[in-house]
Amino acid sequence: MKFFQKLWQNNKQFIVFILLMSVFRSAIADWYTVPTGSMQPTIKEGDRIIVNKMAYDLRFPFSQLSLLTTGEPQRGEIVVFESKAAKNRLIKRMIGLPGDVIKMSNETLYINSKALTYQITEQNAEQLFATEQVDAISHVIRIDKTRSAQLSSFGPITVPADHYLVLGDNRRNSSDSRVYGFVPRHELKGKATTIAFSVDYDNYYLPRDNRFFKDIYGI
Repeated sequence: MKFFQKLWQNNKQFIVFILLMSVFRSAIADWYTVPTGSMQPTIKEGDRIIVNKMAYDLRFPFSQLSLLTTGEPQRGEIVVFESKAAKNRLIKRMIGLPGDVIKMSNETLYINSKALTYQITEQNAEQLFATEQVDAISHVIRIDKTRSAQLSSFGPITVPADHYLVLGDNRRNSSDSRVYGFVPRHELKGKATTIAFSVDYDNYYLPRDNRFFKDIYGI
């Protein structure tokens, strides 16, 4: 007991700082390391993404208990969620809200029978890049022509209540709702907002100098 009393007396400020930082990261904001390329070209492997954990819920620290609903996901936002189906934390783009009817036909998405707007920006024999407009959010998707087109068409399907349909921007190289199904509301951890920094795995983990504190929706 005396050991803990002495530890507290000698390190009081540091212990309080660690506790407050832990609460902050648990309930308010945190960062997420992106290990795969499923969100390319928007998010690259090695990006450290800042996540607003209060975007949708105020949760009791160190738990999944929601104390207050603070907002609802919007189409086009990038969300982080703990997927029970995938047994992993995932980051994907929000496409379908509860009640939406979603269809994909040869890479083109339809939301409630209306096709999204696309503009091809670059293509060659191996890949294609196009700007996709999801409500007010415009972003770039990638189509890897060397991979199977098995997931390039589906639906129409209706998103159930309290669930969401999410997709990766790297459309033929993403395990998302096409693989794991709809995302339950309670699995949402927060909204991705900013790239804090990024390291290049192919260049000795050196930082990418053009990705410091970059707005994820301005890419």
